[in-house]
Amino acid sequence: MRRSTVKRKTAETDIVLTLDLDGGGSVIDTGIGFLDHMLTLFASHGAFGLEVSCKGDTNVDYHHTTEDIGIALGAAFSEALGDKKGINRYGSMILPMDEALVLSAVDISGRAYLNFNVKFPTEKVGDFDTELFSEFFYGFVRSAAVTLHVKEFEGKNSHHIAEAVFKATARALRQAVAPDPRLSGRVPSTKGVL
Repeated sequence: MRRSTVKRKTAETDIVLTLDLDGGGSVIDTGIGFLDHMLTLFASHGAFGLEVSCKGDTNVDYHHTTEDIGIALGAAFSEALGDKKGINRYGSMILPMDEALVLSAVDISGRAYLNFNVKFPTEKVGDFDTELFSEFFYGFVRSAAVTLHVKEFEGKNSHHIAEAVFKATARALRQAVAPDPRLSGRVPSTKGVL
């Protein structure tokens, strides 16, 4: 079915997230305006169906909500992919967003690794701490068990850089999770398992 619903409830957050790898609309309510914007872009550029509802301790700050949504999204990807038979496995995108240029490359490897080589010129975009972007993606890769490299080549505007990161990563994931008819339902690894 390539679809998953993940519920994650802690003392800090209460999240319900539904992901459909093969499309659908997006309804995003994280309690954080800028994160809603990034996840809406992510769903659109990945051509994913994505619904996220989160009640978090945003009165403290945005850290727990951002990280936990990354964890929930990664868990949903892992569950929706199942045994990973018949997928492309790899995806990459170099994406321009005005003056920003970002590379995102992913391997649905079963091995969690993040290389997040992105420098934001400001500490915040609106009221969102830019250091939380790496926390989101660390949570995502650990939970999804994927290898993800994100590299900024150019950028002067933190908003543009963030958009380029989320759009490029969504498009790389879109390629990686797409079915490859030549694989005839086989796992894309000589090991036979990912």
